[in-house]
Amino acid sequence: MRVVVGTVEQGVAARRESRVPVRTGDRGIDAGHLMEQLVPMVRALVAESGVVRLGAAVVGAAGLASLGDGLRAELPAALEREFGVGRVALVADAVTAYVGALGPRPGAVVAAGTGLIAMGTDLTRWRRADGWGHLLGDCGSGAWIGRAGLEAALRAHDGRPGGSAGLLARAEELFGPVRRLPGKLYPRPDRPAVLASFAPHVAACADVDPVAADILRAAARHMAESAAAVCPTTGEPQVALTGGLFKLGAPLLVPLEEELAKRLPHARRVPAAGDPLQGAVRIATDLAAGALTLPSDDAMLHVVTGKRD
Repeated sequence: MRVVVGTVEQGVAARRESRVPVRTGDRGIDAGHLMEQLVPMVRALVAESGVVRLGAAVVGAAGLASLGDGLRAELPAALEREFGVGRVALVADAVTAYVGALGPRPGAVVAAGTGLIAMGTDLTRWRRADGWGHLLGDCGSGAWIGRAGLEAALRAHDGRPGGSAGLLARAEELFGPVRRLPGKLYPRPDRPAVLASFAPHVAACADVDPVAADILRAAARHMAESAAAVCPTTGEPQVALTGGLFKLGAPLLVPLEEELAKRLPHARRVPAAGDPLQGAVRIATDLAAGALTLPSDDAMLHVVTGKRD
């Protein structure tokens, strides 16, 4: 689980990112283990910024919507005891990605890396599409593209239709003989990341390999479908893309722009203004100022006002 922390007081902003995985248990994300990561980060953050008292804190966490019961029950009180924080927002990382990209505006954001989720809002409620993980969804993600590319490699190895000799060569260069790939891949706890590591190889083949190009066109179609599922249908919503997967460049972006134009002709495509870390800071800024206008949602954006506020 990836965690983003943002704090703001009197215009002074600072941010830190934990790279230590937080455990999950029967109640989802382990609030106690999360606090072990947060406390030293926040103390260092406060020392750097010179803030005397924390006015607001934002915790952006992957998996908050489905694994956040323990956090919602325990974390606000723990932060108030430890730091005297009066206002706390527990925010799904897809929401921090949205706010970093678009700010408090109606629209839709596709956040794509190893996984993929689309978030949208009309500023009255949040809507999400996909983000179900590499076994059940994340269609069009890095893991999805990598898995499809490896399937094409294995089809070529077997002599089945739909195979790609180019992707087979790249798979064997990266992983060794593909007949051993299942034994290397299936036991790994970081299987989605391993699959996603093959996505750049699919993109590199796309100009000369129709199978690779078709995989990226299918990924673009999945992304656009998710964006269309969450984007407001009225007004002039904005649509932005964020995440490392878009570094694949034209082989993915060209068909994606075509698919977005087809499915969302009323929406305006804009570049992402910032990343999820900046989104967390923006939420913290507005929360500290009492100016947060984003819709509340128990699963996606949970705001708690403490006794000391």
